[in-house]
Amino acid sequence: MAPPKKFSDQLQAFCESAVRLAELHDAKAILFLVERPTDWERLEEAIGKHTLIVAADTEEELTGALGDDAEGSFDTIVLNSPESSVYERLTQALLEAVAEEFIGPSDAVVAAYSGFESGTIDSLSLIQLDDYLGRLTIRDLRQLNTKTPTETLKLVVDLAVEIGREGREGKPVGALFVVGEHRKALEYCKPMGFDPVKGYSATERNLFDAKVREGVKEIAQMDGAFIVSSKGTVMASAQHLAPPPSSDISISKGLGARHWAAAQISRALECVALAVSESNGTVRLFQNGEVVLRIEPFRRAMKWKDFETDAPDRPEKEGKAKEAKSKDAKSKKESKSAKTAKKAPKAGDSKESAEA
Repeated sequence: MAPPKKFSDQLQAFCESAVRLAELHDAKAILFLVERPTDWERLEEAIGKHTLIVAADTEEELTGALGDDAEGSFDTIVLNSPESSVYERLTQALLEAVAEEFIGPSDAVVAAYSGFESGTIDSLSLIQLDDYLGRLTIRDLRQLNTKTPTETLKLVVDLAVEIGREGREGKPVGALFVVGEHRKALEYCKPMGFDPVKGYSATERNLFDAKVREGVKEIAQMDGAFIVSSKGTVMASAQHLAPPPSSDISISKGLGARHWAAAQISRALECVALAVSESNGTVRLFQNGEVVLRIEPFRRAMKWKDFETDAPDRPEKEGKAKEAKSKDAKSKKESKSAKTAKKAPKAGDSKESAEA
């Protein structure tokens, strides 16, 4: 374990600079990507009122900042990626921070990290998450070794993310897309029943048309996979995938049949499979049987519920209502008395009647 690092004057100066930058650009949080323990209490004190997030590769590098005996009350992230570059670790830290709801997907964040000298905070960056996370997808897709055009992959990824984030009619929805090598993919498919896209022309099934994408969102509520060509045409939907099983595929615990099918079809063919998790909306890209990219939707579909509330106590309004009711009753009583008095004969009239 690396020995605890003293809180140096340089680190103090970077904390002050990070605070000024956060105040100038109204940043939601300040993220420190550290490589060894430090004086956590002084770090938190130096950041002041701003939200502090500390990320590190291992728990050892966060010694004193985790558990019940933690020296501070800030949020921590363990990356478990010591072989990754600074950029990759910073990206993962931001994704994890959004997934844990420490920050929002459109917030501004000031990041402090070791950009030049290992173990020393020497760099600051102001990151606008909405722009930054939007660029991640297209850059990562270009790194995939596939014959499918990046434009098509980006289109399907965006559609999958929208399904994972929005659901349909207030309900979360899962989905499975197989992109590329559609002819071979269809050999491993059989309809699960009614195929909604069957019989339509290629133009009416192309995902580059916004109306087609909206239709796919509706169809996604049905079970089965979408088979998409490299040109973005939906060749089939509601398909049961039965690729040849592979014994050397391993996926994370908790992932179900949809993810297993995506892993197996991507191992059997030179295609990319996208699985949308119904439980949390996460989109996973599979290639060669492995998850090569994970995208968090950040916002889930809203579930509408019946509005229920207990009748609030309104003593003031009730008092006014009772007062109004009392006045109304008194007014009716006075009106009744006036009518009775009008009908009763006068004393003089009675005397004249007696004399007569």
